Amino acid sequence: MIYLTNNDKEYEGVVNLPLLATEYSLIDIDLNLYDAIIVTSKNAVKALNNSFKDWHKKPIYSISKPTSDYTISLNGNVVYTGISGHGNDFANELIPLLVDKKVLYLKAFEVVSNLEEILKNHHINLTSYIAYKTVCQQLGTTLESNSIIIFTSPSNIECFLRNFSWDITNRAVCIGKTTALRLPEYIKYYVSSKTSIDECIKLAKNLL
Repeated sequence: MIYLTNNDKEYEGVVNLPLLATEYSLIDIDLNLYDAIIVTSKNAVKALNNSFKDWHKKPIYSISKPTSDYTISLNGNVVYTGISGHGNDFANELIPLLVDKKVLYLKAFEVVSNLEEILKNHHINLTSYIAYKTVCQQLGTTLESNSIIIFTSPSNIECFLRNFSWDITNRAVCIGKTTALRLPEYIKYYVSSKTSIDECIKLAKNLL
């Protein structure tokens, strides 16, 4: 069996595990003060869209194609999409693009990558704002052995391990390197070649 942590889209042969609930902040800030906005997840875009009616013309620097696609679906102005899809690499990609710009970074309450630190160390004029946080939910689900568990964020890993003991017959697929780093050493894992759920599922099906 393939289990996918936190996703609202149905995939054939995949069981969704809704581990996390998202709480969005009302972003109380003047967007006119900023030349660019960095988003590293769809949740950041949702928070932006929930908070402002006139954000669509602001240049958006997005970490990955799925996040860019979602932003564009809301008529957002994506000017750059990350190549690697990984937080620290994305930060290094952004450095030459954000020189002399005043930048707003919409982030989660808990952040694993060093994106903020990297940009500030390279003298990027960056303001960070907590746009959302995730809350772990308790599930009463029983999982099958010999399964593949797809983790889409570090928070999903932490919440999963609060809900379940790890079955050594299971294997993990992670959407990126940053997520994989949160796994305990005893868990065997694979990292998707692209930071997309579709690629994770394709890899998981190949492992079965």
